[in-house]
Amino acid sequence: MIIAHKNDETGKIQTVAQHSIATAEIAENFAAEPFKKVVYNISLLHDVGKYQKSFQDKILHDKKTRVDHSTCGAIEANELFKNNPMSIAIAQYCIAGHHSGLPDGGTKSDNIDDPTLQGRLSDITRFDDYSEYKNELNFSPINDNDILRLFSCAKTPDDIKECFAFITRYCFSCLTDADSLDTANFCTGRDDKELESNFKECLKKINDRLSSFEHKTELQKARSALQQQVYNSINEDSEIYLMNMPTGSGKTICSMKFALERALKTGKRRIIYVIPYNSIIDQTAAVFEDMFGESANILRHQSSFCIDDTDYNEDYKTLLKNVTENWNAQIIITTSVQFFESVYKNKRNRLRKLHNMADSMIIFDEAHMMPAQYLQPCLRAVSFITKLLNSEAVFLTATMPDFDTLVKKYSLSTSRITELITDKSSFDKFRKGDFTDLGELTDEMLLQKACTAPSALIVVNKRSSASKLWDMAQGEKYHLSTYMSAYDRKQTIDTIKYRLNELYKDFPDLTDIPQERKIIVISTPLIEAGVDLDFYTVYRELSGLDSILQAGGRCNREGKRKNARIHIFSFGKSTDAKVNITKGLISKYNDISSQECIKEYYRRLYDFNDESIRENTIAYDCTDIKNIAFASYAQRFNMIDSNTVAVAVECNDESISLIEQLKTTGYTNHRKLQKYTFTVYEYELSELKKQGVVEEYNGICCLTNIDYYTKEKGVIFEAKDYYV
Repeated sequence: MIIAHKNDETGKIQTVAQHSIATAEIAENFAAEPFKKVVYNISLLHDVGKYQKSFQDKILHDKKTRVDHSTCGAIEANELFKNNPMSIAIAQYCIAGHHSGLPDGGTKSDNIDDPTLQGRLSDITRFDDYSEYKNELNFSPINDNDILRLFSCAKTPDDIKECFAFITRYCFSCLTDADSLDTANFCTGRDDKELESNFKECLKKINDRLSSFEHKTELQKARSALQQQVYNSINEDSEIYLMNMPTGSGKTICSMKFALERALKTGKRRIIYVIPYNSIIDQTAAVFEDMFGESANILRHQSSFCIDDTDYNEDYKTLLKNVTENWNAQIIITTSVQFFESVYKNKRNRLRKLHNMADSMIIFDEAHMMPAQYLQPCLRAVSFITKLLNSEAVFLTATMPDFDTLVKKYSLSTSRITELITDKSSFDKFRKGDFTDLGELTDEMLLQKACTAPSALIVVNKRSSASKLWDMAQGEKYHLSTYMSAYDRKQTIDTIKYRLNELYKDFPDLTDIPQERKIIVISTPLIEAGVDLDFYTVYRELSGLDSILQAGGRCNREGKRKNARIHIFSFGKSTDAKVNITKGLISKYNDISSQECIKEYYRRLYDFNDESIRENTIAYDCTDIKNIAFASYAQRFNMIDSNTVAVAVECNDESISLIEQLKTTGYTNHRKLQKYTFTVYEYELSELKKQGVVEEYNGICCLTNIDYYTKEKGVIFEAKDYYV
């Protein structure tokens, strides 16, 4: 009896044959039709190395010695799938990496000391005999033609390499999720369930909500007409849909209705709503949870959301934790970091989700915020998911780049793209104010102008600028930056919202307001997305056009006032390309919020970054499919700034308890602790450590001197002139 797993509690064993067959059947069920045979065979083969005597000794006698069992299946793939080189390559990458992660392909000169696929295959004499698997496992015939037909969408050599890399990750996803689920089922009796939602009931509720809205004012009529343009395209069969709708036009609900309609029409299994920031998810999830009620069980997968903090019962919490591992849910709200890193990382815990992106409607909210340096891999991911996995994508934003051109330039020229809003003549009705350029200002001049308004928001590019301005400002003032913990930022935002409402209630005509009641908020760009605040006027430091327009959305949000103003200013010259592109457009266009200006901004921005966009792909550094750098590229693919470090701080009783637990035991609830962290750059962390106010406990940094932190500003450095 050849053992794969042993349950010490029950005394039961699972043979390699039992585990391999069960894994293969689960993985085959996961896989889309063209991949079923290759996924079944890969899964059947993945653990044949456990037939080695050395592995059986290890598992029977609880030996701690390491036995390489993964490489064996990769070796056998060469013979079993003879004359099918594409299937061999996919199988070898997947099987060799099914524990440690997809490896780099390497070169033929690599040896056993190199952690590459070729290095691991260089010495096949080191393994014990494992041929007994041939008497227990039966493989299906494989024909490369099933896979090769999928490459018809690839028109260039890079397309082919990228397509192969995507297919390999997809097959790896099916294998590793099936392997994990069968192992968990044997070891714990865990029965994997789907987090279900009723799409028909959700659509009914969203229609009820839309029908309750009035259509009397010009703005309401324009909003309804724009949404109707989207609904008129429900029967369009495309792969990528562009939904360009202004702020205030109801694009969030509109996109979900479109996704539900398409899902029901085409039999899609999932709706995945992808958002760039954690802060926006809270607001979006609340909208959908309130609207759908019991008709939808929504999975929220974001780093700042802790399931243990919810009021759900323990069984439901367990289900949520389980489905978070592989996205086995029908409605998912997640971040762009989670989504794209679940395509481009190489470890099994990330890639397990990839196969569940198939047969999905995927909405990318604020799609323009895909970072320029990762534009090509992001667009390629969307193209392959929609082209090969029977999914459809919706790009949703108020500031739409020319994605039709960008997708065909940087991704697949064969992608089918449909623009849902073709008549943009009503966009002007959603303008909340005019943009004016004040040129270069000093701190004093800026604050002098801002303090004349009933309420003013000042958005600056650097945390140091925000901190300095807050020190100088008088009266009722608030500060927002990532120097503050997420907990304190939320507390501050809630306070600002309350105080603004009180101001507008006490002074409805916004005149004769005492100076001490006027409100100034000084913030970094974090306020520009997902923060529902309404200011009389906004001052935005010169930045990228998209950021300026987003900041403008915090001014006169309800559109109740005419002649509202969003002021653009600078503190001096800048070398930032986005800043200088925007500066040129301000001189050229009377209305920088026009569609022509927005299109030109993105065209200039992507033209400027063209070389770096093209270089930052997995195909760039490899010559063919045998030396794809899965592991190396995964290490480089970081959509968030990897030069920043989170530092935990005591904000309330819960945070004090979590940090104390960490200090005492070395362990704590990381997700719960996350909202009590602020971020600093690595060199700032080094400075704080030099000052002796930060300690590290089991890899987590904690601020140990609370005098260096205030709820109003966050972390404060002892050297007052020490800022980013």
